[in-house]
Amino acid sequence: MGYELAGKRVYVAGHKGMVGSAIVRRLASEGCDILTSNRSTDLREQSAVRDWFAENRPDAVIVAAAKVGGILANDSYPAEFLYDNLMIEANLVEAAYRNEAEKLLFLGSSCIYPKMAPQPISEDALLTGPLEPTNQWYAIAKITGVKLCQAYRRQYGCDFISAMPTNLYGPGDNFDLANSHVLPALIRKAHEAKEAGVGSIEIWGTGLPRREFLHVDDLADGAVFLLKEYSGESHVNLGSGEDLPIIELARIVCDVVGFDGKITKDISKPDGTPRKLMSGDKLAKMGWAPKIGLRIGIADAYRAFLAGVRKN
Repeated sequence: MGYELAGKRVYVAGHKGMVGSAIVRRLASEGCDILTSNRSTDLREQSAVRDWFAENRPDAVIVAAAKVGGILANDSYPAEFLYDNLMIEANLVEAAYRNEAEKLLFLGSSCIYPKMAPQPISEDALLTGPLEPTNQWYAIAKITGVKLCQAYRRQYGCDFISAMPTNLYGPGDNFDLANSHVLPALIRKAHEAKEAGVGSIEIWGTGLPRREFLHVDDLADGAVFLLKEYSGESHVNLGSGEDLPIIELARIVCDVVGFDGKITKDISKPDGTPRKLMSGDKLAKMGWAPKIGLRIGIADAYRAFLAGVRKN
């Protein structure tokens, strides 16, 4: 039997972020009462989270709240990436249990897997090798979130599950070059180069590492699918099932944006993990698949970026 969302009180933690806002949009068609918390509820503070749960008593919880960023941000703020994410997930999972939430979905990240994991990466590759050093702090926090859900299932019988999204992009993304991920950073670089009339943009590293990308609206649809249809201890990969080299991604972004200059490489900068493609077999066997192609998704993300530029 699936979990029926209609008529339920569903709390989306992190509703202002790219992922949380997409999930809120997706839940609008489920007939549920969507709950959110404002900025005055610091999810890193246990008392604040306990008070919110005691007052609102959600039936289901989706943990989309997290401190996120790219390679530079992870390398610059390791303590914040570890501490903040540990506190957020621990407080939310414990409060959900204490207030008898019927279901909880924790959203992790594909960076939980070992740097040299066999490709495509299956769920059982977790903890089989060393992590990528440039984002190990975030990865360790997310692994802890997965294990928290498993522990609460085993000890208390809670229906708490985990999903591991791949690299996400789309409306609501962070386009700040100092701490954004690769795809939004490329969109901004290509746009600003086009506007300034310069002849080239630069990417970090060799451009050879391969990455998988999923539009955030597909992620939201997959998350709601899992919340309704899945109940198990193992986490579930949530991706597109396709990857491409960063240099090819840069070419597609430039084409979508309309920048026809050169793409140069700063090989003094790190590449990160050589390849990171997750196996989507487990979720595909349940009957779910993404719908938004990469080029169409990048065009959508670029429209969202332009809307933000005009707004500011």
